Amino acid sequence: MYESKKPYFYGTGRRKHSVARVRVYEGTGKITINGRDIDDYFGLETLKLIVRQPFGVTATEGKYDIVCTVAGGGVTGQAGAIRHGLSRALLQVSDDYRPLLKKEGYLTRDPRMKERKKYGLKAARRAPQFSKR
Repeated sequence: MYESKKPYFYGTGRRKHSVARVRVYEGTGKITINGRDIDDYFGLETLKLIVRQPFGVTATEGKYDIVCTVAGGGVTGQAGAIRHGLSRALLQVSDDYRPLLKKEGYLTRDPRMKERKKYGLKAARRAPQFSKR
């Protein structure tokens, strides 16, 4: 699809347990995720909107193609990871985008994750039911 010689900008994005490796090429606005088109990969329009948000903020719709590999987590986490990676890659294109992306919060990794289960408990904080007798 994209030959390895073609220059690109790279960014790694993360959210929850998802990690996205995003490459941004000069192009027409085509978005490919794990070898599939964005419309095939994400069923919900809101997830497609999340992925395209950095383009809207920087007014670069239709100027770049995205090829990304994303793994781990669920679809919402993956969409957020792609947005984070795309924002980081756009910083390599131009430093003028930094204040725009930072103001919207797209450069900040969302640290919220599922809390781990602790021993002696049924879930992260859920204790076994108390029985007096």
